[in-house]
Amino acid sequence: MGKTIAQKIFDSHKVDNPAGDINVINLDAVFCHEITTPVAINDLIERGIDRVFDPNKIKAVIDHVTPSKDSKTATQAKIMRDWARKQGIKDFFDVGQNGVCHALFPEKGFVRPGYTIIMGDSHTCTHGAFGAFAAGVGTTDLEVGILKGVCAFHYPETIKIEITGTLQKNVFAKDVILSIIGKIGVNGATNKVMEFTGPVVDRMTMEERMTLCNMAIEAGGTSGVCYPDRTTVDYLWEFIKNDYSSKEDALEDFSKWNSDSDAAYSIKLTHDISNLKPMMTVGYKPDEVQEVNGKEKIKVDQIYIGSCTNGRIEDLREAAAVLKNQSISPDVRGILSPATPAVYKQALKEGLIDIFMDAGFCVTNPTCGACLGMSNGVLASGEVCASTTNRNFNGRMGKGGMVHLMSPAVAAATSIAGFITTPDKIDEERSQLK
Repeated sequence: MGKTIAQKIFDSHKVDNPAGDINVINLDAVFCHEITTPVAINDLIERGIDRVFDPNKIKAVIDHVTPSKDSKTATQAKIMRDWARKQGIKDFFDVGQNGVCHALFPEKGFVRPGYTIIMGDSHTCTHGAFGAFAAGVGTTDLEVGILKGVCAFHYPETIKIEITGTLQKNVFAKDVILSIIGKIGVNGATNKVMEFTGPVVDRMTMEERMTLCNMAIEAGGTSGVCYPDRTTVDYLWEFIKNDYSSKEDALEDFSKWNSDSDAAYSIKLTHDISNLKPMMTVGYKPDEVQEVNGKEKIKVDQIYIGSCTNGRIEDLREAAAVLKNQSISPDVRGILSPATPAVYKQALKEGLIDIFMDAGFCVTNPTCGACLGMSNGVLASGEVCASTTNRNFNGRMGKGGMVHLMSPAVAAATSIAGFITTPDKIDEERSQLK
């Protein structure tokens, strides 16, 4: 019987099998940020075991509240800062160099096919886009990972999702993953790996694949994963070019992780997106999705474009294409947070920041802030936000606030109209004005 990509990664990293299907695996990287890691740091200090298994394999960033907004968040940042210096963690990204962790770390080349990665953050599953096993963990597992470089998991079961068809205009990776979550539900992949395959995935960029894998957790998945291919090699080439004689050699090496044709899956699904329309969430669960229908006139107070889901340069280009020569509705406020300094600089170079600012958007520094209601765009009770983030839980962006998830293009169109709508509706209005 063949193996899935997740099983191949587990088998190659296995340290122990203490009971049943529990596997202890070696870790290639432990990612850390200032919200969940200080708790682990302080506990290790209290236990008298304040050390790390390998400072070169730990990557740390201050990303959720940056710069600090009050004494509490300043203390969290200081704990991280002092710890990184003490432990000799060279890959620590402080204010000015920092960004959204799940965009910054891949951008720095810290994720590779076949890697095992943990972080005290549920959207660590993003990194599976590179053909890695990446999962969010709790404080205890994070502590063990920092100290020993290992983590325990159930041997992975996998759901294979083959995505077929051709994306239509104004339909993006965000719409694809929302439609999948809507199809299988928030518990549809609980304790399982979601393996995304098929011609649509093959044509996707790394940024689009990261959007897919990022929201695997919203269906209960432990991790999302895509097969490494030439697109993966091209993205990583700057970081791996000294390890391989050519891109072809790298591709051949990476292909060893691909699932075998006779691998066993818990579930196999085929998802045809040929007729998929722009999607959005309603209610307070990520599986409460529907097609965007401008006729409903769902008014919004805020538009937020950013996050580990949709804050990369391709996302900004999608939104800017809609916003060019337009102004946002006087009834809304628009917030843009590029995911990393590199994304910000590229957006400046391409003139995208000018487009957003000319349209009336507030452009903030790279941060996770508003996504989880911590800073840079928190909602007041009763307010509604059209957001490119990944969760629409009750109170997620502020107590009493409502969040509707959507693609950057739909968010941009919504900012112009003042209610949730699609880019083609804005195009129609443009045509009528000519």
